[in-house]
Amino acid sequence: QVQLVESGGGLVQSGGSLRLSCAVSVSSGVIFGIGDMRWYRQAPGKQRDMVAMIGSGGDSDYAASVKGRFAISRDNAKKTLYLQMNNLKSEDSAVYYCNVDRLVTSRGPLYASDSWGQGTQVTVSS
Repeated sequence: QVQLVESGGGLVQSGGSLRLSCAVSVSSGVIFGIGDMRWYRQAPGKQRDMVAMIGSGGDSDYAASVKGRFAISRDNAKKTLYLQMNNLKSEDSAVYYCNVDRLVTSRGPLYASDSWGQGTQVTVSS
């Protein structure tokens, strides 16, 4: 089973920056590789939407609302996903979650797109 632990959220003023992290681990075995990794966010009363994606080869894609302000990156050795958020706006306030589609582990492939962490709260004050 995969564990996702998000961190780095907080309260920031409009125009400020935050860097989110997501540590990926498994309950048994060793992770050899991770497929596509994504950041999602969910504001109160709204659906969970994808914010950014990074493939195993480093290719990335962003929601139109964050393009040019957010940057997704990954450290494969540390099994960690990052999201650098700059020029934050009040509409960026949400709980941010990371997600991975699949992992290659010492116990075989693990499909994990249904697994979620606890999320990290980002609040941007105007």
